[in-house]
Amino acid sequence: MSASHPQAHDAPRGDSILSRRTKQAGRALLSPIVRLALRLHITANMVTVIGLLIVIAATVLVGTGNLLIGALVLGFGSALDAVDGSLARASGGTSPFGAFFDSTLDRAAEAILYSGVAVYFLRTSDDPTIPVLLAMVALTGSFLVSYSRARAEGIGLSAEVGLAPRVERLVLIVLGIALAGFGWDWALIAALAIISVLAVATTVQRIWHVYRLTSATPVGATTTIQTKENEQRG
Repeated sequence: MSASHPQAHDAPRGDSILSRRTKQAGRALLSPIVRLALRLHITANMVTVIGLLIVIAATVLVGTGNLLIGALVLGFGSALDAVDGSLARASGGTSPFGAFFDSTLDRAAEAILYSGVAVYFLRTSDDPTIPVLLAMVALTGSFLVSYSRARAEGIGLSAEVGLAPRVERLVLIVLGIALAGFGWDWALIAALAIISVLAVATTVQRIWHVYRLTSATPVGATTTIQTKENEQRG
């Protein structure tokens, strides 16, 4: 990148709801699991697959109305999402395939989860129209958040900005499911609505972020931009 456009690389990041320090503290709590996986020769890709299977189990529980247990299982499965990346780095570094595999299964997990939430409302609600539509909007918004980042990385930029990356959305949906387990279905509907709004807002933030970067970057130099965030992705 030309030295005459330093602002492109240093464009301000949109702060997510959970601070970086909070996320780092969460990863630190999971470090014993990472060490155990290393001793058992469990790979990051294996953890990714196990995480997906746990999300599937949690979704079955949610879809059949076992919300509290489903929330607990989902919370555990979601925690593994932070383990695979840490495990990959601890075992000698990340890989392009690992990043691709993890991202692909994350999208599958989201589709399965929101489908399970929709099934729950179809089975239990007298008028499931609004919650099912919210589940569809939340899923679509979540996919757009991930896709906007992937497309940015495809042109050599980082787009890890925004209010609600995946961790924030998982926290909200797990909390909503848990509260619905106590009979407060409105809490799950509210969680879906909040996720929908935040996902759309995050997508807009990422579009604006990439627009600013590309507008400040000389023609032909965009694909040469390498950021620390991209190097750490795995």
